[in-house]
Amino acid sequence: MGDSMKTQLVNAIHLQEVELHDNPSDKQNGGNNRQDETFTVEEAIETIGFGRFHILLFFIMGSTNIVDAMEIMLLAVISPEIRCEWRLEDWQVALVTTVVFLGLMVCAALSGYLADQYGRWKVSFGGFVWCAYFSLLTSFAPSYGWFVFLRGMVGCGMAAVSQGFVLKTEFIPAKHRAILLPLVTIFWMAGSMLIILLGMLLIPTLGWRWMIRISITPSIILIFLFRFIPESARFNVSAGNVQAAIKTLQKIADMNKSSLPPGRLVEPLVKERGSWRTLISPMYRRTSLLLWYTWFVASFGYYGSVLSSSELLEKNLLCVKDADLEHQVKHRHEDGLCYCIPFGLSDYQTLLINCLGEVALIPLNICLLNIFGRKMTMTVLQALAAVTFMLLNICTTMFGFTILLFLLRSLVSMNFIVVNIYTAEVYPTAARSLGLGFCTSFSRIGGMTAPFIAQVLMSKSVITALSPFAVACLICSLGIFLLPIETKGRALLQNS
Repeated sequence: MGDSMKTQLVNAIHLQEVELHDNPSDKQNGGNNRQDETFTVEEAIETIGFGRFHILLFFIMGSTNIVDAMEIMLLAVISPEIRCEWRLEDWQVALVTTVVFLGLMVCAALSGYLADQYGRWKVSFGGFVWCAYFSLLTSFAPSYGWFVFLRGMVGCGMAAVSQGFVLKTEFIPAKHRAILLPLVTIFWMAGSMLIILLGMLLIPTLGWRWMIRISITPSIILIFLFRFIPESARFNVSAGNVQAAIKTLQKIADMNKSSLPPGRLVEPLVKERGSWRTLISPMYRRTSLLLWYTWFVASFGYYGSVLSSSELLEKNLLCVKDADLEHQVKHRHEDGLCYCIPFGLSDYQTLLINCLGEVALIPLNICLLNIFGRKMTMTVLQALAAVTFMLLNICTTMFGFTILLFLLRSLVSMNFIVVNIYTAEVYPTAARSLGLGFCTSFSRIGGMTAPFIAQVLMSKSVITALSPFAVACLICSLGIFLLPIETKGRALLQNS
């Protein structure tokens, strides 16, 4: 009996030694548990928080909007010059803008697909080089036909540049997106004002060709600054390049004087990236259809306001009670068209004041986004834009029209940035660039349509030209209620 108890005691001691050998100490347990911990890119970005990297990102990627705005506003500034040089009809002037947006439409979906397949950074950088090159060639256009073709190629490059918005969005923590992303309109305003100032200073002295050559300077500067921005960590993870994502996140953490979450970065490999099927899947079908129309109206209304203000000023079509002699020269006469009515100093000043509308209501926009969310903000902005378009038909003083144009520019600009934010937030990483690309394509249909209404119909009837913009904004305001997803405060999804 004693021998049996002794044997059991020896076996128990041996078993305890085996358990101690197989199971680490408490300290080792803690180490292994830490190794077993995992985190996602979303958790890493939220843990790192906002810091110096995001300030750098904000200024460099925000400056891409300067280039976009300059290329678009360039058309409004030089339209009186090319009309005069080549004796263009109204529809020919409108065709220039339409072809730019045709290039944007054709290349937007393609650039979105390429960005989901090969990376946001590569596509955005390539777009900058493309834009700068063909914009420079535009200044040497020997004829109207060449000018139209080269501006269309610039539009194609701008479609690729727009992927920078996705790159920027994917690095920003959720609670800061509703603040930082609306602020990029400051850069859009800066680009718009810069091209107007260049037109005011250079066109009367050196001509429109030298103005274009000098205007590509910001693009060249940004090409060199782009090396400070890394590829999206979300894209790298979705493509299976986890080490590159960790390296990027660690670099951001170091710049922000922060640290990554404990554990390993683990995200499921996305096998199907950049697939159009995701956009029309049951989860996103209604969202996609409504967003395509919303983007159409956003672009239709925005460029309608920009081109309408330019046409109303150039052709002196405003019902102004206190018009001076300069604004009494009309574009259309009984014996034909007056092709050469250059912008006067007061016209440039009015356009500059309108550009300030891009940023005037940013604080209101940020408040609406954070309090009421994306859907309600878009609804309110579209409804107010519809009302303001119709108010342009009333007779008032030049100061009154300047205020109305200023307010309209503010509303359509804010709406454009909100729909950008919503689109980047609602789609998963696997299809985010493609989703934005498709939406951009539909928006460019709106941009292609706007010139033929704002620049062709305007000469015949101001109210006939402005009514389609008001009706489209009103219908869009009602349609936004049907969007099934509110993205306020929601994390960016990695896959569907």
